[in-house]
Amino acid sequence: MEIREILGKVRAGEMSVEDAIIQMRLEPFEDLGYARVDHHRALRQGVAEVIYCAGKTAEQTRGIAQAMLRRGAENILLTRVRPEHYAAVRDLDEAVEYHEAARIVVVRRRPVAMPETHICVVTAGTSDLPVAEEAAITAEVLGNRVDRVYDAGVAGLHRLLASAETLMRANALVVVAGMEGALPSVVGGLVDRPVIAVPTSVGYGANFGGLSALLTMLNSCASGISVVNIDNGFGAGYIASQINHTGFVPGNV
Repeated sequence: MEIREILGKVRAGEMSVEDAIIQMRLEPFEDLGYARVDHHRALRQGVAEVIYCAGKTAEQTRGIAQAMLRRGAENILLTRVRPEHYAAVRDLDEAVEYHEAARIVVVRRRPVAMPETHICVVTAGTSDLPVAEEAAITAEVLGNRVDRVYDAGVAGLHRLLASAETLMRANALVVVAGMEGALPSVVGGLVDRPVIAVPTSVGYGANFGGLSALLTMLNSCASGISVVNIDNGFGAGYIASQINHTGFVPGNV
């Protein structure tokens, strides 16, 4: 039960103050034995707890999602989903969506207010698409319009420059690249908005699973660039959403 609903029941005389206090004490998290589901995450941060499925069994994933739905969670995001995770949760709600390329499942029960500004997700190559789509879908679920500029790496710089106006219109940019990871520096030199750089594990042996791209991005000479961990599209999409929502006061949707 949400805090607003509890307070409404107290005001209407349908619940005593003592019962409300007990209910609110029970609310912060629910211990399932294998997970402690944080039901107050949305109250503190504006976004419900996100279920990271890697390393979880299908049964554990289903149990956590069920617990969140029981407590009234309206929009749920599950990341790093494998087919067995999706199979375990697909019947929980009619609003379940599976984004296979992004390895994401979304339970979208309520639309989220969106600012007029938007985010742009850029990739160096097609091989970076899974991480880029993780960022893009995350940002969309959190209430953002997202432009996509894919396969625009520095090996063919004219492809990026052809989309320069699209890059410049964005309020925040997520730039995803493997190999040497040079693309965020180039984008950072073109725009006056924050750039979140995402190194990917795409590349040959000396790429060291994304380490070379990570170090390149950390050592970028372009200003306004921040860097998330290797393959962390979710983290980049989340940060971009926070930037895009700064100062935005949502109305009723």
